[in-house]
Amino acid sequence: MTTPTTFWRLAGVSYVQYVTKASSTVRAALKEPAKSKALAQETFSYNKSIWSNGEQGAKQLTDTLAAVGK
Repeated sequence: MTTPTTFWRLAGVSYVQYVTKASSTVRAALKEPAKSKALAQETFSYNKSIWSNGEQGAKQLTDTLAAVGK
C-alpha cells in the first residue's frame, strides 16, 4: 500500500515554498486597486537577536528573507 502524499511534496517543494509561490501568483494576477493593496501587505519586518548564555544580544531589524537565519 502506498502512502498518500500531497502534490506539492511530489513536486519536491516544501509547504512554505508552495504557499509563497501560490500567493505571489495570485497577487500578480490581481487588477488595480486590489493589486497594490495586496503588494503592500506582502512586506514584512521583525527584530531578531541572538541569545547566548541566557542573555539577549542586540536587536537587529530584518526585512528581507535573504537576511533570515544569518
